[in-house]
Amino acid sequence: MTTQSKNFAAAHIGPFENLLDHEFRSLQGKYFIGEELGLTGCEVSLNRLPAGKCMPFVHAHKKNEELYIVLRGDGTFLVDGEEIPIREGSLVRVAPSDERSWKAGDEDLYFICIQAEAGSLTQATLEDGFRITTTRPPWTTD
Repeated sequence: MTTQSKNFAAAHIGPFENLLDHEFRSLQGKYFIGEELGLTGCEVSLNRLPAGKCMPFVHAHKKNEELYIVLRGDGTFLVDGEEIPIREGSLVRVAPSDERSWKAGDEDLYFICIQAEAGSLTQATLEDGFRITTTRPPWTTD
C-alpha cells in the first residue's frame, strides 16, 4: 500500500523474506520501487536471490551507474570478468559500461540496487541539505 501526497510517497511492502513473491521479467525476488514511489532522480530495486542461485545473464547499462548494498547473506559479484566476494555490508559501485552479474553463496543474498545516471550528481548532502530551525519533530522533548 502506498501513501502519496504532493511532496512525498511512502509504501510498506512487508518483510524482505517475502521478496520472492515479486517478479520482474521472469526474475523472481526483484522488486522495483521507482514507479510506485514516483522517484525522479534514480531507480531502486529490492532483491532476494536464494542460496546457490545466480543472475542468469551478464548485463551493462547505457547511462546508469549502479550501487549495490548487501544487507544479508553472501555470494560473488562479477564485474568485467573479476569475481568479488560479497557479504552483509558489502558495497559495490559499477560504471554503466561495466559488465556485471552475481550469485548467492550458502545463504540467500539480500541487496538493494540503486541506479542513477552517471555524472548527474551535482551536489551531495552537505551542499544540498539544510536544517529547518522553525519546526521541530513532535517526538523531541527539549
